[in-house]
Amino acid sequence: MPASSTTPARQRWLVPVLVAVVALTVGGGLLVRELYRQPLNAQTRSNVIATPSATPLRLDQQPGARTVDMTPDASAHPEDEAVRALLQTYFDAINDRSYERWKTTVSADRARTKTESVWLDEYGSTRDGSIIVYRIESAPDENLQVLVGFTSTQDLVDAPPDLQEECIRWRLALPVVREGGQWKVDTVPTRSVPEQMACD
Repeated sequence: MPASSTTPARQRWLVPVLVAVVALTVGGGLLVRELYRQPLNAQTRSNVIATPSATPLRLDQQPGARTVDMTPDASAHPEDEAVRALLQTYFDAINDRSYERWKTTVSADRARTKTESVWLDEYGSTRDGSIIVYRIESAPDENLQVLVGFTSTQDLVDAPPDLQEECIRWRLALPVVREGGQWKVDTVPTRSVPEQMACD
């Protein structure tokens, strides 16, 4: 008889313990799933790349595709698609030598600094490709800072004075500001030095 009185006591504490273990397991699983799950838009969009390619293109394949791609980190930002569309138009304008289209993508201050003849002189032979947005960050005054990398090819006369190369890999932080309800690429501050290196 004493054995039968201890069995129900064990069963009474065993049920709450099992319920607690199951609840913790399910809760932990849901938490881990949320932490490691990519946003839906990053999973379904084709211009989101998991990792930039470590395999460099041959020189005759440079500068690479004109499409603006994004890392999952950049695509997680709420303004990711607006930034991607802005930069796609910006780089397309440069590649197509369309000053008028380029002006629609930049701030009024930046557009004032470059007349069409100066712009065409600077970008006369430039082709941009392999464009990747690595990160989008909030900046003061509700603006954005966009970390972007790309490859440019150009005649030596159009290359930067400090890097006279026909193929250059760039990495820089582009300031993006809101003007008239639209995002625009602003002038890169003089204190911000872009990373640049010759293609391999």
